[in-house]
Amino acid sequence: MLKSTHFKTPTIVVGNLSVGGTGKTPQIEYLIDLLKNDYQIAVLSRGYKRKSEGFIIADSTISAEIIGDEPYQIYLKYPEVIVCVDANRTNGITKLEQLDNPPEVILLDDAFQHRKVQGGFNIVLTTYADLYVDDMMLPTGNLREKASGASRAQVIIVTKCPDGIPEKEQAAIIKKLQPKAHQQVFFTTISYATQLKGESTLDLSNLADFEILLVTGIANPNQLTAYFKRKKLNFKHLKYPDHHHFTINDIGEINSAYNSLLATDKIILTTEKDYVRVFGKLKNLHFISIKTTFIAHKNEFDNLIKNYVEQSSGNS
Repeated sequence: MLKSTHFKTPTIVVGNLSVGGTGKTPQIEYLIDLLKNDYQIAVLSRGYKRKSEGFIIADSTISAEIIGDEPYQIYLKYPEVIVCVDANRTNGITKLEQLDNPPEVILLDDAFQHRKVQGGFNIVLTTYADLYVDDMMLPTGNLREKASGASRAQVIIVTKCPDGIPEKEQAAIIKKLQPKAHQQVFFTTISYATQLKGESTLDLSNLADFEILLVTGIANPNQLTAYFKRKKLNFKHLKYPDHHHFTINDIGEINSAYNSLLATDKIILTTEKDYVRVFGKLKNLHFISIKTTFIAHKNEFDNLIKNYVEQSSGNS
């Protein structure tokens, strides 16, 4: 049995049972937006594929390579939040609580399997297209642990749902997930920004005559490409592995593909997570941001989180 440490600071764990692509970063950002006006927040991540070790707090000297792309994205977007990385979450939380101005709430990114930390509130994510109850353990499937592990969570969120998923289908999914008495199930969808940011600001609605080179290094770009197809955008897609570190050769390949586009109006477009790894290396580069949107019962979820933080002994 592993020793599990409980900390005085309210800790909210956002994780999943499967490997990547469930929407943890948008969910972390949702929680930041929900709590940032009332509490000093810290986000603690392991910093997947970073080129560093140990506990690091993000500041103006760091980069995506040092702390990882997702923590760096959060650092750039929320300068008021303490963003840090440590593969040893117990050590990371201890370091945070020892700061002169320690956080009042700690959000643990991708720590559901980190059993040495006893999270105060656990959220497990599963995608609409690949529910954990339909999956199998690695290497046959994508599960990091058995589906029964979801019972540790207070909340299960089915992410990346189609817009307007009917209540009857939601009920069928809940029945399939078989939540425990202590669990609540919510449904969210991905909302795309209507404006592209980066080298300039462009309205998505004005890109009908553009040629777009879409560059992605995310686990599953299918939802994004399907969205662009629905918008009838003219794009060519270069797909790289999740959290890919773009090499000089990759940059050359991207520039060559961009130069081969024949339209007068053309751009390179990527995700926000990829943008923090390639900005400054490519010209005419833009990104599209996303956010998680609750299909129903948003206030109920918000109140669960707020009540936990308010009632936590570490926040007295």
